[in-house]
Amino acid sequence: MTARRVQGHLVVSAGPTREYVDPVRFLSNVSSGRMGFEIAAAAARSGRRVTLVAGPVALATPPGVERVDVVSAREMLTALRRAFAGADALVMAAAVADWRPVRRLAGKWRAKDGGRSATELALVRNPDILATLARRKGRRTVVGFALETGAGLRRARAKLERKNADYIVLNDDSALNQGSATVTILAKDGTVERHERRAKREIARRIVRLLASHVDSRA
Repeated sequence: MTARRVQGHLVVSAGPTREYVDPVRFLSNVSSGRMGFEIAAAAARSGRRVTLVAGPVALATPPGVERVDVVSAREMLTALRRAFAGADALVMAAAVADWRPVRRLAGKWRAKDGGRSATELALVRNPDILATLARRKGRRTVVGFALETGAGLRRARAKLERKNADYIVLNDDSALNQGSATVTILAKDGTVERHERRAKREIARRIVRLLASHVDSRA
């Protein structure tokens, strides 16, 4: 096996998506994108070719990384599908909005102008990017992330199977906009490893090492 095959081409998603209601309002979340950017940086340092598909974030592109900027979930799916077609691994670290407005208004939403104290916003489900891409991954490696605030381990295990991933990285909301996190990495073979309050850079290095070992095991 050549060194090129070990290193390969990794695609990483990072940050939130935005789903616009009108020209000035959108649905989103508070993801900073740090974990995905750290994974992209660690992979590039290890010699991999890296494509980073990033939602709206205020982070500099890591050295040696090809970056594609997107806004919405559907834009992210299109960019990831294109990049993953020529790659051998995907790390889906982005916090993708589950829902978007049924329609985006051309002008400012003026629901309050009628004097009402309540209103409704119709939403439609966004595509499940992880499941969509992992469905036809073949022998390629896919890592998903799960942010849970309740029965996390059970839900993460279910997500691992349901979405055809090779690993799920479970964390909670304490990791948001922080430089460190506590994560549990679940593997499809049943292996579980936990990392308590580690720097995101250190967790990123561990994930990149897991990717390399997974490629070795499939060679």
